[in-house]
Amino acid sequence: MSTSAPAKVPAPEEPGGSPAYGALDRYFRISERGSTLAREVRGGFATFFAMAYIIVLNPIILGSAKDMYGHQLDNGQLVTATCVTAAFTTLLMGVVGNVPIALAAGLGVNSVVALQLAPRMSWADAMGMVVLAGLVVMLLVATGLRERVMNAVPFGLRKAISIGIGLFIMLIGLVDSGFVTRIPDLAHTTVPLQLGGDGHLNGWPVLVFILGALLTLALIVRKVPGAILISIVAMTVLAVIINAVAKVPTWGLTTPEWPGNPVATPDFGLLGEVSLFGGFGKVGVLTGVLFVFTVLLSCFFDAMGTIMGVSDEAKLTDAQGQMPGINKVLFVDGIAVAAGGASSSSATTAFVESTAGVGEGARTGFANLVTGGLFTVALFLTPVATMVPSQAATPALLAVGFLILANSVKEIDWADYTIAIPAFITMVMMPFTYSITNGIGMGFITFAVLRLAAGRGREVPVPMYVVAAVFGFYYLMPALGLT
Repeated sequence: MSTSAPAKVPAPEEPGGSPAYGALDRYFRISERGSTLAREVRGGFATFFAMAYIIVLNPIILGSAKDMYGHQLDNGQLVTATCVTAAFTTLLMGVVGNVPIALAAGLGVNSVVALQLAPRMSWADAMGMVVLAGLVVMLLVATGLRERVMNAVPFGLRKAISIGIGLFIMLIGLVDSGFVTRIPDLAHTTVPLQLGGDGHLNGWPVLVFILGALLTLALIVRKVPGAILISIVAMTVLAVIINAVAKVPTWGLTTPEWPGNPVATPDFGLLGEVSLFGGFGKVGVLTGVLFVFTVLLSCFFDAMGTIMGVSDEAKLTDAQGQMPGINKVLFVDGIAVAAGGASSSSATTAFVESTAGVGEGARTGFANLVTGGLFTVALFLTPVATMVPSQAATPALLAVGFLILANSVKEIDWADYTIAIPAFITMVMMPFTYSITNGIGMGFITFAVLRLAAGRGREVPVPMYVVAAVFGFYYLMPALGLT
């Protein structure tokens, strides 16, 4: 995939050529980026449906944990907090950053908050530490340090991050759909995954995923506009029909049937329930700082990898692989982290599922207006928003993962082992450890070590050494008794 700046194309024809559309086109640079209003709308819908599972999953993760006082967060309030924060930050990213990168509660970070922070303090204290991490991220952006770190990443590693994300979201799609599942520990095997739920493909849900994957890929091969969204809608309809006829008892995270009462009243009870520094009194200053650092590190590099990968796939980067106006995007991401803590929905971050919208042609922040608008609607129509089963949405991740891989793998210099090996480690460790952050960290450390071993240490930018050292310390923290 070429990384040169997209050529300007004539403004797409829209019905009536209204002044309103002209203003939107100029502000969001829709035609300048080779897109159309229809593509942006389709992309916004595709991204929302690809990440709508977070509306259900985030409350499950946070609501199942207890703080040190035995308190649990209310599920209904968590649904509201998740939707409100996702809507606000996604809209803000669209208007300010003008990129098709949606945001919501970050998977992984919410587990850290639920399993590491909350058991040792109150929920308000834990969310306060998330807010502090967001403020530090904004400070790093304001000082230019975050952009310097991102710009110091070599071109080959940037491509590896994109590929790793592609492989990662493919695995997410396969796991969330039930096409592959974890083998229980009681099986006493070193093989971690298996086909289907018992080593075989069976059940209606898996059939919906397979049909959805084949339909999505077939439509892509045929170059049908809206391929991903068409597949999601078609498979949701099929799932509803199957559920009604076959009486499927469970579909995982969602129930594919029309809800009896599609309207739910939002409960804003968790918003603002934050104690910024209360956690330090519970665990001490050093442990508190390390907790903030852990949240910061996860948010910082998860978002960095996602922003780089999505922007590269959307062809928003220049010939050096850098994105103009990146500071606005990074600052909004910092606001999102803090906003997630302030709403008690955990840290909010850029979602890799945004690639589903990019796959539909989204190139601007207008797609975010659609996605953010749908999250706003989901506040009142949560039962409807969550009726899309994961088996209908996850084929989009499979298809987009392939497209990212196909477009990026050929641009890595595989002849230079000092970049090829770190690139390989980066791309495989993301799916193998189920973490974007781990893939980036291990890749950065390997890159710095190999360049030094090859006598090419001066070719490594200083920020890369600093980040590699930070990651090294991060991985050593458990051995040093600092977690």
